[in-house]
Amino acid sequence: MTTNFATFGNELYTGKRSYNFVGAKKIWFLIAAVAVALSILLPVAKGGFNLGIEFRGGSEFTVSNVKTTDASLGEKAVQDVVEGSIPRVANVAGNTMRIQTDKLTDDETLRIKEGLTTAYGVTDNEVTSTFVGPTWGADVTKQALLGLVIFVVIAAVLMALYFRTWKMSLSALVGMLVTMFVTAGVYALSDFEVTPSAIIGFLTVLSYSLYDTVVVFDKIRENTSDIDASSRRTFAEEVNLAVNQTLVRSINTMMVAILPVGAILFIGAGLLGAGTLRDLSLALFVGILIGTAATIFIAAPLYAWLRQGEPQLVKQAERVERRRAESAAREAAAKDTAAPETATT
Repeated sequence: MTTNFATFGNELYTGKRSYNFVGAKKIWFLIAAVAVALSILLPVAKGGFNLGIEFRGGSEFTVSNVKTTDASLGEKAVQDVVEGSIPRVANVAGNTMRIQTDKLTDDETLRIKEGLTTAYGVTDNEVTSTFVGPTWGADVTKQALLGLVIFVVIAAVLMALYFRTWKMSLSALVGMLVTMFVTAGVYALSDFEVTPSAIIGFLTVLSYSLYDTVVVFDKIRENTSDIDASSRRTFAEEVNLAVNQTLVRSINTMMVAILPVGAILFIGAGLLGAGTLRDLSLALFVGILIGTAATIFIAAPLYAWLRQGEPQLVKQAERVERRRAESAAREAAAKDTAAPETATT
């Protein structure tokens, strides 16, 4: 299996085997546009994201060493005190329950705490309560958005300086934004809570997406460094070759990154009930997959498309076509010359 994969990678690098990622760019762009549109419409249709208490504010109770993880018991304990309330009750880890509500008075907090103690059969010391004010939640939201904007601006400037062309920077940013929107759409579909850990996961994913893009773009720059003097391949073909040459590396990097994250998401959060890791691991898991795909199917083809109309590249493509036409004509002439000789013999 290892030998076959190595052979596969070698064939991609030499050009013996090739997948036309750049040539099918219209299909990839259409798929990306539909995915981004759905990722924007889905949260709107659902009434927004499932924001954690850190963003919306409210009261939170944590009940440890519960005898049962029945969520209805927590809901009833809250509704007995605050009629019409819709608490969020979740089993966050093994025998620990978390109950979140809107803002409560001190008296309501004490009464709910007593109700939870009775409902879950625990002692008073095993029920803790905290309050997060809306002002603090607004500050967290503001800082998260500020961090995202600063990250995007710095990434755009550094990419433009590193590659010495704004078109590479723009292509990388478009791929990164596709990753961000689609990851957010999947997050909204899952109905997982948006917490500060999830925001950290999103920013980490964007960094990963840019890293993978830089690796591919470095190879593109290497392949196209003498493009003006070359008549071997067109610019788009050189870009496509670079994507194929780095495909195995992209897959390997993705697998190395996604295996531990998948273990956290499916084993830690799913089987062991480590609920505090779900938000972070889901953002990382989906983002790594989408980030790798965005580099291959969006960023690199977009860069080729942005540059294909440049005058020098149009002339270079014409030289490639002339050389190929001349080569085909010579081969046809050689076959025509060889045919009578074979017949005479």
